Amino acid sequence: MLVSAVGFTLIASALGERSDVLVVARDVPAGHVLEARDLRSVQVAAEGGVVPVADRGRVVGRQTRVPLVRGSLLSRGQFGERAVFPPKGQSEVALAVESGGASPELARGQRVAVLPGPSGLGAAKEGEGEGEEKAPGAVVGTVTGVKASESAGGPRVVTVLTETGAIRRAAGLEHPRVVVLPAQGREAP
Repeated sequence: MLVSAVGFTLIASALGERSDVLVVARDVPAGHVLEARDLRSVQVAAEGGVVPVADRGRVVGRQTRVPLVRGSLLSRGQFGERAVFPPKGQSEVALAVESGGASPELARGQRVAVLPGPSGLGAAKEGEGEGEEKAPGAVVGTVTGVKASESAGGPRVVTVLTETGAIRRAAGLEHPRVVVLPAQGREAP
């Protein structure tokens, strides 16, 4: 029993060890040169892949390769000599999303599905039989930007990173709706 108690104590203390690592202090676009104010430190139980506070001097002054979201842990692949965004095979599409077409809490970094709005669902294509309707499929991607409406009740501009092949379909959606997807599970509603 004593051996079990000592073993449990050693394992619990090893699992509870925390180290100081760098976290993104504010949203940063791809290609931005990192400044000290863009980073802060936190203590987390992390094994590898994240940048320790001791390496802050090696990070400041480097260019971000991808957009960084406030509060995320900084990893080594996110900065370098030049930006590599958007990644090969992916592109960004900007969508005018009307009031009620997306959650007011929509934010960068969220995985979403872009769907046609109510008026975009019922249009049957020419040559299809009467009564047959073909609803376009959801376009799945990641929010890279949300710009507030320029006028009261006007549309917000939501920028989504998605597969390049889906850009034309996303841009052609009438009255697009943006639905936040769960962190795990199904990709599209």
